[in-house]
Amino acid sequence: MLICGQKFSDDLVKRLQETIDGEPGLSRVKLSRRVCEWLEWRNSNGELKEMSCRVALLKMHRSGMIHLPRAGAKPGRRRQKRRGSAPCERPPTIRGSLSEMGPIELIRINSADSRASHRWNELMDKYHYLGSGPLCGAQVRYLIQSPGHGALGGLAFSGAAWGVGARDRWIGWDPWTRRHGLGKVVCNSRFLILPWVKVPHLASHVLSIGVRRLAKDWLERYGYKPVLVETFVEKGKFKGTSYRAANWVHVGATCGRGRQDGKNKWAVPVKDVYVYALRRDARKKLCIGPPKPVPERREGAVGDWAEEELGAVTLSDERLRDRFLVIARDLYDRPQASLPEACQTRAKTKAAYRFLDHKETTLETLLAPHYESTLSRAQPEKVVLAAQDTTSLNYSAHPTTMGLGPIGSRREGAVGLEVHDTMVFNVAGTPLGLVNVQCWARDPKEFGKKHRRYERPLKEKESYKWFVSFEAVAEAQKRTPETMWVSVGDREADIYELFKRALREGKGPKLLVRAEQDRLLADGQGHLWEKMKEEPKAEKVHVVRVTRRGNRPAREAHLEVRWAKVRLKPPQRKSHLGELSVWAVLAEEIDAPGGQEPLKWMLLTTLDVNSFEDATRVLSWYAGRWGIEVYHRTLKSGCKIEQRPLANADRIEACLAIDMVVAWRIFHLTKLGRETPEVPCSVFFEEAEWKALYSYVHQEPIPPKEPPSLREAVRMVAGLGGFLGRKGDGDPGTKSIWLGLQRLDDLTAMWKFLIHHFAPHFFTPPVSSNPSYG
Repeated sequence: MLICGQKFSDDLVKRLQETIDGEPGLSRVKLSRRVCEWLEWRNSNGELKEMSCRVALLKMHRSGMIHLPRAGAKPGRRRQKRRGSAPCERPPTIRGSLSEMGPIELIRINSADSRASHRWNELMDKYHYLGSGPLCGAQVRYLIQSPGHGALGGLAFSGAAWGVGARDRWIGWDPWTRRHGLGKVVCNSRFLILPWVKVPHLASHVLSIGVRRLAKDWLERYGYKPVLVETFVEKGKFKGTSYRAANWVHVGATCGRGRQDGKNKWAVPVKDVYVYALRRDARKKLCIGPPKPVPERREGAVGDWAEEELGAVTLSDERLRDRFLVIARDLYDRPQASLPEACQTRAKTKAAYRFLDHKETTLETLLAPHYESTLSRAQPEKVVLAAQDTTSLNYSAHPTTMGLGPIGSRREGAVGLEVHDTMVFNVAGTPLGLVNVQCWARDPKEFGKKHRRYERPLKEKESYKWFVSFEAVAEAQKRTPETMWVSVGDREADIYELFKRALREGKGPKLLVRAEQDRLLADGQGHLWEKMKEEPKAEKVHVVRVTRRGNRPAREAHLEVRWAKVRLKPPQRKSHLGELSVWAVLAEEIDAPGGQEPLKWMLLTTLDVNSFEDATRVLSWYAGRWGIEVYHRTLKSGCKIEQRPLANADRIEACLAIDMVVAWRIFHLTKLGRETPEVPCSVFFEEAEWKALYSYVHQEPIPPKEPPSLREAVRMVAGLGGFLGRKGDGDPGTKSIWLGLQRLDDLTAMWKFLIHHFAPHFFTPPVSSNPSYG
């Protein structure tokens, strides 16, 4: 379990409780020091992070994980504040220009017992509306001094606020990056110019001096440099003029909740949030941190498949989360049904439409838990293939739907949405899940402006979708370093800049793309195709299974294979990109059946290809890209996403997120039955489902005590969908699976009804699937 950024294993928690029980006189302070030593939990200055440890221990105590000893009296001195005492005689007003004040100096306070510290506390308690403290965490305080006038005020910097929406959005933080970057942010928690000092521009000048020396002083005291300063200016009380004049940036406002407002009472005033970057790349620096850990597969009874796959969704209201899971179950039970038909009741249908309309239920939010589950399935694999491709969703049959765009070659033609997704497969072809989905509507105003493509930067082009997907794969590679990720794309992904990006990091994901361009080679070696045809072909022939497509039957293609390392020249308009080296593999089909166009693949890859085995491995991995086309067919034909009459594109995207997970699960079941055929079907089907299935197919009222194998159950489901299972039929496909699942849902509902009323002893409480399978 991760608490306060530190991992506490079950063994460590057990050791911790044994120490508490074995040493009754051990104080919480000494305990926290010991735990820090066990974990080597130190800050960048090498000091034990005792306070963070104490917070972690308290959290575990409150959650019941451990039982801490009773807290003793807090040692230390108490300083009596004098804010309520009668004010002293006010000094005369100080006026004049900033230059007349002489050099303004900040006196750093190094000791709490120093005269400067007492003076700072006195001024803050008497003249600052928040008093002298306490300040949070690490801190540096200054007295503002003038040679001729003495103390003019005070300044303090301390620990940053934990969560501030406006600041976090400006930086680009999610909870994980904030956890690791928050220490590099400090808060200007006190700023006081004494009320009798009336010098124009003095406040902004002091702020400028303060932020210039802050990094050095913080480094000297704590061993590292902050990169950003924040502050909060109470609305209605102050205008923030001095901060604006000192070039601080206003990034938004707080919500009126304090650090202790756990019950949303909104008890504190709203404040404007200002930030000041101590270096130009502050935002980028704050977003750099260790890769986010892959979530562990949850063992034990955690609920059904929807709970396991999507239960970690981040939504503000628990009722939204519950509704999300209900809709996912309904659409999985009836993948081809319309939304009202899948929901079954008027109330559930209305709730589903309200859910799709909610501002929080975006495609990215709803798919986030599935992305995490995908990584947990990919982590044990040595190699995974991240196939990315684009498909169009046609909604021309629903002309009233708002927010759509052209998807065809004509301005007045079909309308709909474009979807570019990245599906992860293991080398056996089993889909492990999605890691990136992009959905957009083309702007009708931009239609027909292809001739201007060379004038537009890459990020403004639709082809940038390949880069977005590759970055998602690169992030997955960082989080699963023991797995080799290979990004696979078709000819549309033959983009020179994409290869430059893939070669930028030695430990990043690999790239495998089918070549579209006959690129020019460096050193006067001519063009790519010409060069590769001159390479010697392998003595062996590689065989690839070609799937059926339309009227083209499935077949085995025999390929002649050539490979070589090539150095490519950049396109004429992109000479600044420089040359790059990749491996090329040319595969050409021999003895193709009559009337069939022979296969001819030119593959470019950043993978090393030094032998025939390397070349055939690359060819097999590229052939696995066909899986994403099967997935798209499952999404469209199996889940009928194009036939959902939803009012606008936002609703479609939210529903698409659910349908994409449902389509993956159907596809996953199809492949899983082939990859692990002998495991019990209870890893995928609930007890009521497999018992209803068995009883119906075998016409036996009493199902067996032990569940059948997964292969048997999958073939029985496929049989409900029209699969005949003849000797030459092979394994069932996704179509018969999704049709069978619809019938199985009705059979299960009837079986539950009959068992509940006539034979309740045949049914036991549902058992969660074992997540170690698939």
